[in-house]
Amino acid sequence: MTSTTMRIASALGFLALGASALTACSPTAADAEDTVAFAVTDLQGLEELQREYGAFEAKFEELTGLDLEFFPVSDRTAAAAALGTGDVDVVFTGPAEYVVIHEKTDAEPLVSIERDGYRSCIYVKTESGVTDVSDLAGGSIAMSDIGSTSGHLGPSQLLVDAGLEPGTDIDVVMAGNGVHQALLRDDVTAVGIGCHDYEEFMAEEDDPSAYTVIQEGDLLPPDVIMARADLDPEIREAVRSAFTEHFDELLASMLEGKDNAKYADARLIETTDADYDAARDLYRAIGVDDFSEFVGE
Repeated sequence: MTSTTMRIASALGFLALGASALTACSPTAADAEDTVAFAVTDLQGLEELQREYGAFEAKFEELTGLDLEFFPVSDRTAAAAALGTGDVDVVFTGPAEYVVIHEKTDAEPLVSIERDGYRSCIYVKTESGVTDVSDLAGGSIAMSDIGSTSGHLGPSQLLVDAGLEPGTDIDVVMAGNGVHQALLRDDVTAVGIGCHDYEEFMAEEDDPSAYTVIQEGDLLPPDVIMARADLDPEIREAVRSAFTEHFDELLASMLEGKDNAKYADARLIETTDADYDAARDLYRAIGVDDFSEFVGE
C-alpha cells in the first residue's frame, strides 16, 4: 500500500469513527418519542418554568416514565406558533387563549383544570352609592389586561348582562395592574376584575368596607391542558391518564410553585372543544366574533 493510499484509508477510518461517535451521542428516535415538550402561556423564560413547575416535572416523569421538556414561550402567540410547528407538544393555558390557539392550530383539550372561585367581579367605592351595574351607565370602569378571561372578558359580559354596551354606554379603561389604583384616584367609577384579585386588593386595604362588590359573575371556563393536533396517540393518552388517575399528586406538585397558588382546591374536569363555546361567548361581549387572532395584537 502506498503512503497516499494509507493516508486516504486513515482519513476514511477517522470519518467513520467520528460518524459512529456522533450517532452514539445524538438522541435516537425512541428518545424523542419519550419526550413531551411542555409550555405555559403565562410564564416567560426557562427559569420561571423551572421555579414554578420543577416539582411538577419530577412528579410527571415519575408517574409516566416520559421526559418532560420545558419549552419557554414569550407569549400566547409564540405558544400557538410552537404548537403549529410541532416544537411544543402540550400547552397549559387559559380559556380565552385556548379559543384562539385552537383556531390557529386545531389543538384540542386533553384535560381541564377548574379553579375554585374563578369568577369576575365588579366593585365600586361604597361611598359612590352605586348598587347595581346598570347604575354605571355614563361612567367608566377599569379592567386589567386586554383579552384576559377574568379581567376583561368576564367583566364585559357582566356589563352586557346588565344592558350596557362596553365602550358605548360606559367607558372601559384598560389599566393593567393599576386597576385598583385607578379607582382610588377616582379616575374611574368601578373596577372589573377577577374575584380573587379583588380579595387580594382588600387584604391590603385598611378598611375593606370602603368597597362594595355590586356584581359577581358565574364560574368562568376552566384552564386547559391542550395537545397539538398530530401528537402521537399513545403520548396523548399517557398525559391524559396521568392527570385523570393521579390528579391529586400532580396538583400538589404544581402548588409548590408560588404563582400556582390560584390552583388551590382546583378540580380536574374532562372537556372537549365544545365546552369552550362559553369562552367564545365571552369574546362576543367585547364585540369579537373572529377567533383567529388574539385581541389587542
